[in-house]
Order: sequence, then C-alpha cells, then structure tokens
Amino acid sequence: MDENTSLRNTRKRVNIPKIIGPDASGRMPPNARELEEAVLGAMMLERDKIHTAIEILTDGHFYGPENGKIFQAIYKLYNDGGAVDLLTVANELRNNNELDIIGGAYYLATLTSKVSSAANLDYHARILTQKYVQRELIRVAGEISMDAYDDALDSFEMLDDCERKLYEIKNAGLKRSYQGIDQLLQRAMKDLEARQATDNSGITGVATGFSDLDRITSGWQSSDLIIIAARPAMGKTAFALSLMRNAAVDFGKKVMLFSLEMADVQLVNRLMSGEAEIESDKIKKSNLTEQEWQRLHDKTVLLSSSSIFIDDTPQLSIFDLTAKCRRIHSQGGLDLVVVDYLQLLRHETKGQGNREQEIAFISRALKGLAKELSIPVIALAQLSREVEKRGNKRPQLSDLRESGSIEQDADMVMFLYRDEYYQKMGMNEPGAQSAANERPGNEISGLTEIIIGKNRHGETGSAFAKFIGQFSKFVDLDPQDRMMLENKGGDFNFYQPQSVTVQSKMNTSSPFTEDNGWNSGITPNITEDF
Repeated sequence: MDENTSLRNTRKRVNIPKIIGPDASGRMPPNARELEEAVLGAMMLERDKIHTAIEILTDGHFYGPENGKIFQAIYKLYNDGGAVDLLTVANELRNNNELDIIGGAYYLATLTSKVSSAANLDYHARILTQKYVQRELIRVAGEISMDAYDDALDSFEMLDDCERKLYEIKNAGLKRSYQGIDQLLQRAMKDLEARQATDNSGITGVATGFSDLDRITSGWQSSDLIIIAARPAMGKTAFALSLMRNAAVDFGKKVMLFSLEMADVQLVNRLMSGEAEIESDKIKKSNLTEQEWQRLHDKTVLLSSSSIFIDDTPQLSIFDLTAKCRRIHSQGGLDLVVVDYLQLLRHETKGQGNREQEIAFISRALKGLAKELSIPVIALAQLSREVEKRGNKRPQLSDLRESGSIEQDADMVMFLYRDEYYQKMGMNEPGAQSAANERPGNEISGLTEIIIGKNRHGETGSAFAKFIGQFSKFVDLDPQDRMMLENKGGDFNFYQPQSVTVQSKMNTSSPFTEDNGWNSGITPNITEDF
C-alpha cells in the first residue's frame, strides 16, 4: 500500500455536494461564483461584519461546494467566539481534513484578495440568496416533473408535496431583516394619525358587530390568530358565520371561510336564514310561503353583493389553505380568514410525529399566515370532554384539545358558553352557575357568554351576545336585554373586570372552584403571562 493510499484511508469520509451541471440545452444553473468568493473574503477580512452574512446565508446558499465548506468553517469559528482570519480558517479546515478539498491555503488567500473591504457584504449576500432560490426552484421543478410521470403516485399527494417544497424554499431562502426603533415609531405614529382621522368609534381592526366584544378587542387586529372554542351545540359555526356576515355586509370587508365540516350550500342556507329571519328548517325543506320567498329575495341582496368566499374542500391541508389565501390576497385583497375548524385541517407528516405535533405545526402555520398577510385569522376549535365531567361547565384554557401549541400560538382565545343549554340537558349541578346566570338574566333566551380566556393585547373577561336558534345566528343584545342585566345586577359593568390574585396551579384549592362561583356581579380579570 503506497503512502497516498494510506493517507487517504486514514482521513475521515467527507460528503461534498456536487455542482449541478448544465441542462440539456447547455444552460448553467443560476450562480454568482465571483460574489461567493467576495463574500467569503470579506468575512475573513472583517470579523465584525460576519453577522451580516450569517443572518442571510447558510452553507447551502453557495453554488460551489468548496465555498460552502469555507462558510461552515467561518461560521463555527465565529460561533465559538474565536478569531476569524486567513490562518484560523485554514487551520479549522485542516483539522476537518478539508483544506486540500477546497483548494488549499492558496485558494483561501485568493479569496481575501478579491475584495478590499466588507462594505457591500449585505448587498452581495442578498444576490446569492436570489440565485439560491432560483436553483432550488429548478431542482423542485425537476423532482415534480419526474414524479408526475409516475402513475403509481397519488396526484393529490404530489400537489401537497409540491406545496410543501415551495413553502420550505420560501422559509429557507427569504429572511426578514430587523428594523430600528426609530423606523417602527414612525410607522406606529402614522397608523395612529390615520386612525384618528377616521371616525372608527374606537374600532381599530375588523369590527365584530357585537358591541361588548368590540369594546374589549377594538375589533379583530391585523396579524392576530384568534381561537374560538366551544363544546358541540354551543353554536361555534353559527357564531363564525355571524362574525363573517357582519364584517362583509355591515363593514365591507373581504372574508374567506374554509369549512371542513359543512358543505358550502349548507352554510349559505344558514346565512339566508339569518339574513331573512326565516326558520332554517323551512329553508331546508323549501316550505316557504309567497311572502317568505319575497322576503328571502329582498333580504339577501346585500349578502349577494358582499365579498364572501367559501371553500369547503374536504381533507384540506394547511399548505393548500395558505396557498389559496395568498392567491386571493394578491388578486384582490383579503381582510379576514375564518377556519372551521382547526382540528380537521391536515398536515402530511409521512408517519412521523403524533397528532399533537401535527396540530402544533398547523397552529404555527396559521399564525404565520396572519403575520405574512397582516390580517386576522379566526380558527374554530373543539374542546375536550373534560368540560362535561365538571359541575361548572364554563370552559378554560386547559380544555382545548392539544392545548399546548394552540394556547401558545394564539393571540386571543375565546370560549362560547350557554348555560341555558346545560340547564335544558339537566347537566348543571346545584350552585354551579355561570357568571351571567348568577346575575339575573335567566329570562333572556339564548344568552351567550363569550369568555375571553387569553388576550395578548389587553384584558380578559366576558362579553355577551344572544343566540337565535331558529335562524342559526347570533345578534347583539338589544337595549331591553342589556337593561335587564344591568338593572337587576346592580352596578355590574361588562367592560371593567376586577383584578384578582390567583393561587398557584399547584394548589388544590382555587378561588374559582365550582363551589365558590364568581364574585358578585363582576367578571374577574385573571392576569397571566400568555
């Protein structure tokens, strides 16, 4: 065995990515080798500028595999807090048996001679990012083309895979830079001035159409993920349709609803029932009088001219949902997205992970969509059966299914609670009444408490609305109902909840056990760090 063979066997195996060659027509993949060399040279010349490059680039952004190896060595030295120059980088590569692979110390020396300073490092790095995205698109397009010829593959799974790959390219290739406080202050001041110039009655977001809720939230805020959760039969879908209708018809907003539970025509029937105030059972059976037909046509004129979009695709994946929202937003704008409901969304994990991890990815993707499009996203969610096992049926954050990720990602979590339903079902224990029920309000049919369990931007507490079952809709409390609650409840104030001190969750006793109930006539505000 000769000396070269012995040396080759003692070195550890190093996997080097191959350079993508020209295609069939002789075209080379997009690249900028000279800029790659300039970036690496600048990083070795000025250590203080290295952070600029690593905030934008990874080793995968480099077309030349030897340049990717050099970037890895520089990154490791910088991350370890060591000196970064021609000698230390050469030594790091030598320790990894990669110095000869990248072209030796001579190649490193030529890199530092390519530039005189790191003044244009940021600009050069962003050009490399653009070339990287172009190459990744070519690679993914080739893989999709090959898969499309395979009849054994499911076409819809290929679509999901394609969407996922494109989503990964966007996240890996495009990074958002930070902004200074002076720029952010200017933007904030401009927003304040614009809101002050309009008569919005304190509503700075998308109005809900419910006065109690608007006073607490100031409307649905841009970039927020709002979770509305309840047990079955509380009216989640009806409440979502009412919110959507109010935003689109009363306030001229563009709303997109993804329904994974009900068909689009069924949802439209509910909207027509609520708009014309004709019993939904009559519409379902087409058992309408001539007057009701006329009222149906007259009352749905505004509904038909509103900007409401409904997608009832079954087994919808989170990638399909985000793609559709981006497309609609780019074509004509979008002000609000509603998902019914979160746990029915699908995410392909290819057998890896469990349902909780899948829900975690979906909730993060919905939050990311809200931030990306700068619109509120409302997602309905189911509560666990633990609610039914308690005497006090009022929901709490721990009742959310797969609650950890949902509670963490959401900016606001709301629960719908109708004590009237549990009373009819005979499921309430004596003394276990809701806050609304302990205040006189039993006479109000359909009284619904909207419990705000988490509010990242403000206070928690309760708002109230009225459910009209025969029309499948929620409405604001009328003056008579509101007066009934306020007068019989004394000095009750909906919007100024009382702050209280809550014992540790490790304690067995709590001021909010089902035996104690709520403080007299005041909705408590539990301040926690969500």
